[in-house]
Formats: sequence, C-alpha cells, structure tokens
Amino acid sequence: MRILLLLCWLFGPIGAAYFSQFSLKTPDQDPCYDSNGRAVRCVSDFINAAFGKPVIASNTCGLNGPSRYCTLKEDVKGRLVEECGMCDASKEALSHPASLLTDLNNPNNLTCWLSEPSVDDSRNVTLTLSLGKKFELTYVSMQFCNRRPDSMALYKSMDFGKTWIPFQFYSSQCRKMYGKASNAEIGKHNEQEALCTDAHSVSPAVGNRVAFATLEGRPSSFDFEHSPVLQDWITATDIRVVFNRLSPDQTELYGLSDGGNDTDLDAIKERYFYSMAEVAVGGRCKCNGHGSRCNFDKMGKYMCDCKHNTAGQDCEKCKPFHFDRPWGRATADNAHECVPCNCNLHARRCRFNMELYKLSGYKSGGVCINCRHNTAGRNCHYCKDGYYRDPTKPITHRKACKSCGCHPVGSMGRHCNQTTGQCPCKPGVTGLTCNRCAKGYQQSRSPIAPCVRMPVSLTPSRDKNECPKCRVVPKRMNQRKFCRRDYAIQAQVIGRELVDGWVKYRIAVMTIFKREAGVRIRRGEQSLWVPSRNFSCKCPRVRLGKSYLILGRDDTTDANRPGIVVNNRTLMLDWSAEWMPRLRRFVRRQRKGQCPSEKKKGANPIKNKKKPMSPV
Repeated sequence: MRILLLLCWLFGPIGAAYFSQFSLKTPDQDPCYDSNGRAVRCVSDFINAAFGKPVIASNTCGLNGPSRYCTLKEDVKGRLVEECGMCDASKEALSHPASLLTDLNNPNNLTCWLSEPSVDDSRNVTLTLSLGKKFELTYVSMQFCNRRPDSMALYKSMDFGKTWIPFQFYSSQCRKMYGKASNAEIGKHNEQEALCTDAHSVSPAVGNRVAFATLEGRPSSFDFEHSPVLQDWITATDIRVVFNRLSPDQTELYGLSDGGNDTDLDAIKERYFYSMAEVAVGGRCKCNGHGSRCNFDKMGKYMCDCKHNTAGQDCEKCKPFHFDRPWGRATADNAHECVPCNCNLHARRCRFNMELYKLSGYKSGGVCINCRHNTAGRNCHYCKDGYYRDPTKPITHRKACKSCGCHPVGSMGRHCNQTTGQCPCKPGVTGLTCNRCAKGYQQSRSPIAPCVRMPVSLTPSRDKNECPKCRVVPKRMNQRKFCRRDYAIQAQVIGRELVDGWVKYRIAVMTIFKREAGVRIRRGEQSLWVPSRNFSCKCPRVRLGKSYLILGRDDTTDANRPGIVVNNRTLMLDWSAEWMPRLRRFVRRQRKGQCPSEKKKGANPIKNKKKPMSPV
C-alpha cells in the first residue's frame, strides 16, 4: 500500500485514474455476479506479484569464491567514508543471493543482492524475475542498496521468457546508450513503445528507489477498459532488469588519476558493483475480467479461478461446449459470459462459427459436433438422412428420430420426409415405405420399374360382350392334331410381366416332343407372348406355377418377341403325367411316316383328364 500511494503521488491523476478501477473492497458475495445472479466484470486482488517469486541473476558476488567490496557513504559531517565487507556464497552470513530481492523487505535492515565487483564496462548484469503467470502490471519498483546505476533497461516477456520486449530505459545519455531521445512523448500511434528517461539521475532521489509506472504518459490510459493495445502493453509473465553502466565516467566517480597502478585499480574494482535491496511488481493476476482470485491447481500451477463459463490459465477462452458466442474480455458494460451451445442433448462437443454468428444477428454461432441419436444440423435439431421426427416425442428425446425403413426396390432412396416419414416412391408404387403397387398398377418383377400401369384392356371386364367368344378346345387329342403342329412341348409357367401391350410369360421347357426345322425352341427358359386383350378375356387362361402341354405352328420367328407367340393355332392343355406314353407313341408314328392326312379322322383319341384351357 505504501508503494501504491507513492506512485499515485509521483504520477498524478493518470495513475490515480488507473488505480481507481482496482478497488480493494472485500465483496459480500461473489464479485463476478450481481445480487440477481447476472454476470458482471470482476478483477483479482491488487498484490505485489514479485513477492516470493524466483529471481535469477547472471552475476552474484562471492559465487566463485570470497570477494571484497567497498561502499562510499557520507558520515554525519558530510564526509565520504569508505566501508568494506566480504561476500562469500558458501557462507550464509556473507552471501548476497538474488532471492533476497523478493523476500519480506525491512526498510531498517536491508538485505541486498550484490553483483561481482568489476571495472569491465562491457559486461552487462541481468536480473530475471518470473511471475509464474500473466499479470497486468501497474508498476515496477526497484530499491537499491548503494548508488543507482546510470544506465539500465527493463524488459518484459509475455511467453514465460521465450521472447523479450523493451519496457523502459534509464540513462543520463539515452541517445548514446539506447539510440532514443530522452523523455520523449508518447501518442496513440506508439503507445507500446518503450521510453528512455534520465529522471532517475537528475531528479532528487526518493530514498534509493526507481519506480516505473506502466501507464504513465499513455494517452489511452483514461479509457483503459476499451484499449486492447494498453491491455497488451501492461501484460507480462516475466520481468528482466539489465544493468548496462554504473557511472557515465568511472574515473570521475572514483577519482582515479592518470598513471594509476594496479593497487589503485583493485581498489576501484572493489567499489564497482551493482546492488539492489528489493524488486516489487504491483499488479493483478490477469483474468480478463472473468475471475476475482488466482489459486494453485493440483499440478501446482498458478491459475485464475475462472467464472462466466470461461477457462484457461488467464480465463482467456470459453470452457468446452460453451462456444455459442465468441469469447471476450469482460467490461463494465458487458461481462461477455460464455454461452453453452444448443445441441438439444444430442451432442457433447461444439465449435464456434463467426459467419453463422453474424448471420444470426450476433446472437448464436455455435455448431454442434457429432450429433448422436440419429440427429443432424448445427443444433442437432432435425433428423439425419434416413430418419424422420417422431411427433410423439420432443426433439430432446433420445428416440426423437425414427428410421424411414424405405423399401430398397420400391423407393427412390433411403431418405424420407422429415415430418411425415413418407419415402419417395417410384412411379406406380405407394405406401409409407413404398412397399406395394398403387391401384391400377401391377408388379413387374423389375428392380427399375417394380410396378407398371395395367392398361384398360388388361383389366378383366365385367361385360361379357366386350370379349369375343373363345374358341372351344377339343376335348380329345389324336395323332392328326399332333402331326399338324410344328412343335409339341411340356413347359411350366414361372413368371409374368407386361411389355409393350403384351403379356410376357417366362416358361421353363422341360420336354420337347416335337420340333420341326426352323422352330426356335430349346430346353430351359423361354418366353411365351400373349396379346393383352386375350389375357383380359382369359383366352387362354394361364396360371403361374402350372405345367401345360403346348402345341403350335411356326410362331417362334418374331424378332420383336423372341419365343412362342400365341395365336389361333396354339393349343394349351393342362399337363397330365398319363399323357407321356401316348405322346411318345405319336412321336414314333410320325418318324415312321404314319401321320394321317388332314382329311382322315384319327382313331383312339386321348381324353383330357382335366378341363383344357380355352385356346386363342
């Protein structure tokens, strides 16, 4: 608190304006939420971020063996009095390690770090302080045990020492030492530029302390909350102090005259060293307005206690599944609380999409990943292909989507209407899953067109006058009828389809009793063509799965309808096993030339045991 008040006095209204936002008042409730539970900006406590933190020195007195050092001090009469001592890292009482810089400081009994005495101006000495995580720094204060160095530089790191950025330069000869103008002004165009000042050497010393206020002279400091440039400028994970020169003129400082001997040089060397009593870094644990304190996690890592559904060491991102809005630093106007994605309980992960966020009017940009339970969409709000909504269940239900179950042959795909579940059916197919032929259509056994339209002539008519009288099939079969036909076969009907106004039957020829030259009939599967009108009038009546004795003239030469074409000379009779010996006898007689003439009536007719089909 003493340092904070000192800096407010040193840096005037600019420092006071910045410090005013870091109130140390202890809240009665979680400061990240108001009394109504609404998210509000919150900040962590203002602390000395350097206290107890490790400091690494590139050079320490007595580290390589005992060394003698001397200091010049004024006595009560104003005379310079030299006081000398020993430093030895092997002895605790004589050691001056860098860890003394961040311990509990006692103004009445300073514990000092000392560098190894040396007159080598080219050797820089560095002190590196690690803060352990990102802090937003208000000041860096250094208290020296002896004379303040003439030229030194402050650097900061934002990536734990991987890279370093100049923070502030001190020198009585800024242009010579650092190539910068002394006490230059900073504008909004270069607010992240390190300045060089000689104030530490020309102004009266306040004790032996040098303090650097990070926002002094920065124009946007009055609007720090809305200045990402300054927010980045005061952020640091490590601080480094580089001592470049103790005095602008070593000879003048110690009174070394020309022609000095080695003894004089050794005496001056004992006085030429850097010393420091304390390094203090005032600031707050960087939580981006989403955390009011920092703690050590289970791994011993210093982290913010993040609120507002944020995560990370500095609350710099949204926690998993809270990506419906982009992450933002909390401000007094907007806490920028991270919002969970709306996945209707069907997904565990999501991502943010800026384009969708803009299209939604800056309301929602979350996109769900790997929707489960057969759902799809950026919010898992509809059913994926092959499924449709069950209206009896809410969209959040595990079984809100039902399988379409579209028939693999009757439907045009496996997708169905998301609302009704109706599958897209092929022409002539109907049903919710496209599993049956529509009225006026019949099955064709074709996977491309499983149902074909049944023409009017193919539909059996109830008016008998529309069909001509079918020719009466003789009830007797004799040698003359057998001889007058060009072929005689036994066949079984195994299939049926409609082709270009004809009914095409698939028959399996099992036995060929007679086949004249030029007749294209063979054993195995053949086609039997019946005109659609004959089929509708049942002339002949052909049933699937039945076996028939088929006799006809040379009707197998139609190139458009390969197979047997039924005409008025075709006979189809129900097959009977009793016919086999008689038909073989007819075959033998025909081979012997015993076929009767067409005018002679045959004897010994074969009676058909079953009623024959009506021929064409």
